[in-house]
Amino acid sequence: MKIAHLSDLHLLSLEGAVPMRLFNKRMTGYMNLRFHRKSVHKPFAVEAAAAEIRKLGVDHVVITGDVTNLALEVEFELVKKLVEEDLGLTPDQISMVPGNHDTYTRGSFRGKRFFRYFEPYLATDLPEIPGPFPFVRLRGPVALIGLSTAVPRLPLVAAGALRPKQLGALSRVLSHPEVRSRTPILLQHHPWHNPPRLAKTLLEGLYDAKEEAALLDGVERGLLLHGHLHRRIHRTLPTARGHIDAVGATSASLLHESDERMAGFNLYEIDDASGAIRAITSCKLDPVTKTFSEVPIPKG
Repeated sequence: MKIAHLSDLHLLSLEGAVPMRLFNKRMTGYMNLRFHRKSVHKPFAVEAAAAEIRKLGVDHVVITGDVTNLALEVEFELVKKLVEEDLGLTPDQISMVPGNHDTYTRGSFRGKRFFRYFEPYLATDLPEIPGPFPFVRLRGPVALIGLSTAVPRLPLVAAGALRPKQLGALSRVLSHPEVRSRTPILLQHHPWHNPPRLAKTLLEGLYDAKEEAALLDGVERGLLLHGHLHRRIHRTLPTARGHIDAVGATSASLLHESDERMAGFNLYEIDDASGAIRAITSCKLDPVTKTFSEVPIPKG
């Protein structure tokens, strides 16, 4: 089984956004886009990645959040078009979770905007565990577990949290027989490994990372796939029975001089018979030729 991993698309559009909708947290986001992000995040990079993934004939695509910039409806429409048309896959072959930019304001969070636009990609195969998060998709040798770390925060704060209700549901998911018999692949926007400094963690980390790690302690092997950092990174989460590979994908739209950050996507190969993780690789965009080449994922 081959799985492609996209993250942090950051598709921006202010079309139809009346000025009053920018006089909130979006103002700081807009200023950041106007004077920094706009020059490095390019939609053509995302489109090139989608085209390359389509050519590779993968079995499943996972997208780990920040698909929009300001959580505006027009941005969600752009992402929906890309997912439906460019990837060339059915909703059963695509799983998505939100990032902090997809719940940028309390209105987008309370209105469940991400869920309303992407409900087909959040469908669960374990209806006895109420969603929308976590959702579980049983695909051959793997159990894809979609989590939401996205919560609205004050301006300039990008931290995430799973919260007690979702953590309780995750515990039930991990003990379910259909999940225990497969290799779990957790999908979330924020990584479980927090920055070394507390101040940095409070600004952009995962508040309940320790609680999540405790729940995963009984897992023998698996993947935890995330975004948020805009860099390729591979870390190991030790467990009582083995370890989990925690792998971050760079931003799919980011043009950067560093191989660690340049736009692209990750690939994971899972053995169909045993569920063993056979390969973890990453593909980097050449923005001139719009082609991709394999690059190593740095160990974190």
